[in-house]
Amino acid sequence: MSEIPQQQREKIAAQFIKALPFCAALDIKLDSMNVSSAAMSMPYDKRIIGDPETGVVHGGAVSALLDTCCGLAVSLHPESGKPTATIDLRIDYMRPAKVGERIVAEAEVYRATRTVAFVRAFAHDGDRENPVASATGAFTFSPFAKDAA
Repeated sequence: MSEIPQQQREKIAAQFIKALPFCAALDIKLDSMNVSSAAMSMPYDKRIIGDPETGVVHGGAVSALLDTCCGLAVSLHPESGKPTATIDLRIDYMRPAKVGERIVAEAEVYRATRTVAFVRAFAHDGDRENPVASATGAFTFSPFAKDAA
């Protein structure tokens, strides 16, 4: 397994984000990436409030951010040959995000088989030691054919 050059990772990430219109709707941005890992974030926005009384962001927006970040991490795996899709995603919400704060998701592929990539992720609002949510997921995975390289 060889590492994907930084320029190629940047191209993969740009194509991934461009292909998902809701990334623009939620203003999801790429913060950083590496081999099989990514960090993405979205700003606080009144349009994604889930509780009007407290101003807390809706869990669905946090879920979308985590799912997107996990999918990008899979796409950045050195053997990833095709786009990915979510098979299963479990999210544990630990606390509400601080009102007005940017929410960051960080995801990493910890195992990839011939057909499935397994990912761990968490979301935070600047306090990495006290996450807003954690996630584990399974995503479709299609390695490059060995003879195609």
